[in-house]
Amino acid sequence: MSPAAPALPRKKLPVGIQTLAKLRDQDCYYVDKSGMAIDLIESGSYFFLSRPRRFGKSLLVDTFKELFEGHRALFEGLAAETRWDWSQRHPVVRISFAGGGLGSPERLEQRIFEILDENEKRLGVQCQHQSVSGRFSELIQRTRERHGATVVVLVDEHDKPVLDHLHDRTLAAQMREGVKALYESLKYVDEHLKFVFLTGVSKFSKVSLFSGLNQLVDITLDPRWSALCGYTDEDIDTVFAPELPGLDREEIRRWYNGYNWRGVGIYNPFDVLLLFDSRQFKAHWFDTGTPTFLVKLLAEQSWFTPDLAQLKADEMELLSFEVEQIGAVALLFQAGYLSVHAVEETETRELIYTLGYPNREVEMSLNRVLLPGYGVQGRAASLSRQSLLKALRERDWIAMETTLRALFASIPSDWYRKNPLAGFEGHYASVFYSHLAGLGLDLRVEDATNQGRIDLTLVQQEQVFLFEFKVVELVPQGKALAQIRDRGYADKYRGRGEPIHLIGVEFSRVDRNIVGFEVESLAG
Repeated sequence: MSPAAPALPRKKLPVGIQTLAKLRDQDCYYVDKSGMAIDLIESGSYFFLSRPRRFGKSLLVDTFKELFEGHRALFEGLAAETRWDWSQRHPVVRISFAGGGLGSPERLEQRIFEILDENEKRLGVQCQHQSVSGRFSELIQRTRERHGATVVVLVDEHDKPVLDHLHDRTLAAQMREGVKALYESLKYVDEHLKFVFLTGVSKFSKVSLFSGLNQLVDITLDPRWSALCGYTDEDIDTVFAPELPGLDREEIRRWYNGYNWRGVGIYNPFDVLLLFDSRQFKAHWFDTGTPTFLVKLLAEQSWFTPDLAQLKADEMELLSFEVEQIGAVALLFQAGYLSVHAVEETETRELIYTLGYPNREVEMSLNRVLLPGYGVQGRAASLSRQSLLKALRERDWIAMETTLRALFASIPSDWYRKNPLAGFEGHYASVFYSHLAGLGLDLRVEDATNQGRIDLTLVQQEQVFLFEFKVVELVPQGKALAQIRDRGYADKYRGRGEPIHLIGVEFSRVDRNIVGFEVESLAG
């Protein structure tokens, strides 16, 4: 069974699993969640699910298709074999915008008609209407007449034509209107429908994309379906047990676990499969798609990058956005760069979410690609990383200061002249934090103590580093280290019995660099 979706047909091994399956003399690894798929079907009729790319959404859509088409042989030995009513058959209309290549509204409309044509041929019907909405509605009605059963509609990558063009908001808005014409047809054929499931990365508001489709239930943050796509700890320890020898189990957890939609925690399935294949801890998932637009958006909005490690948002901010007003928090969450860490309910019953990086892969990789947006070019950051790791390991404070000064000195003067971030108070701390985060280190932002919050804590190789940042144009020089000392920030870590290093870092807007770097080391 496909690890990314519970009931994938056995004849269709997804890319990445074919190689993995050859490592063991067996057909495939099976993570059976077909029972969960049936639970969802039995709970309602219209659903929307947002999950990051490569989390198995397409395979889940395949699962629903095979169930409704009654392919019992594909589910032998799985939960669905005994739970599903195999006497029922429902024709399935399957729509997918995976693949891209839709560069204009005209090409999008052409592709929609191609998809509808493909469904007509497969379902044995012929339609006459010339508009997108009319053709789709006619397809559903004629399909029910032809097969004598209500119709299932499955839409995969529903948002891809829009997301592919977020860099051009005018074009993105035009593409949104193109797919809207398709989706809004569903409200006119409700009596002919058995089950509707739409999935993709992002959620646009019902007004902008799903106009009038009020029965569509968003299950993105429903705890019952948190594990509908992806792997749980139990899956890793049981199904993939043959792959674990030789790999650090805790490292697997740190690198690839941590996704959560208010329920069971989930591992990134794409990462896990490639880890078991290559036996290397790498940013497998992140490297398949650099979030260029998102990085640009964060820089344009002057985001203080340490905030990304822990920020709060309400449900409205998380679950929808508009092309005309794109929210960075919604994009970060929906695309999988942030995940739910905690949920609290206010006195007015509003849910407030605490978000942060899901795991080491995302924190390290995202901060590396953020640095150019804050003026640090890739070559300079790459050279600095190894020097900084060596200085931390050897407690060489002079080398550490020299390395960090060189990093800030590498930012071209033209960047300061042309970029609005040059006047952003948090620019220097953002560069400092993102550079450390890009090393994949154990960082704690705004680390709470009984006397205040430490700007940044690093726990590395049985040592604790406490950082405080100041800008000398705003605070007199020498205050950074004094604050750590005077407020007793080190007390929180004394019980560990490890060396504790207090590091005050002071920046100057005039010098555009570090102008103060003081260190005081304490016994644990």
